[in-house]
Amino acid sequence: MELSDAQEDLTELLISEEEIRARLAELAREIERDYAGDDVLLVGVLKGAVMVMADLSRELRIPVTMDWMAVSSYGSGTASSGVVRILKDLDADLTGRRVLIVEDIIDSGLTLSWLLANLNSRGPASVEICTLLRKPDAARVSIDVKYVGFEIPNKFVVGYGLDYDERYRNLRGIGVLAPKVYEH
Repeated sequence: MELSDAQEDLTELLISEEEIRARLAELAREIERDYAGDDVLLVGVLKGAVMVMADLSRELRIPVTMDWMAVSSYGSGTASSGVVRILKDLDADLTGRRVLIVEDIIDSGLTLSWLLANLNSRGPASVEICTLLRKPDAARVSIDVKYVGFEIPNKFVVGYGLDYDERYRNLRGIGVLAPKVYEH
């Protein structure tokens, strides 16, 4: 789905499909350098990270394995509840593994902070984070993020895996959702 198809619901295009692809290629080169010779487990956080995980993993030229986790803290609203529950856990044993969490967006950081603690408790050699987007102005907890695609303003964004009430995930770029769509 092109951003133009949802134009009436967006106030602006924030990041184009081309910009996303170019930045993911740059991040892949950094990851390859940092993990050269290592067995890396990419952990995607469903559902938002599907696009990032797919495109980043295809860009990587090192061997990786992948696993998925689903956690919930949003419901159908626009703000994090801070309460996290696991909907789908990992299949892989993390003991001694180098883990790279792949995220679509970090805003408050509450969910990711919980996820980091959870994964670190499972005995991995390391846990790092790669995110396509980060909203520094929305942060409520400090998290060390090794790989950041883009820092963006504290606006409600959709596209490229990001949704509002399960819609807009298939937009190829990232746009700012018009408040009229979610303020009822």
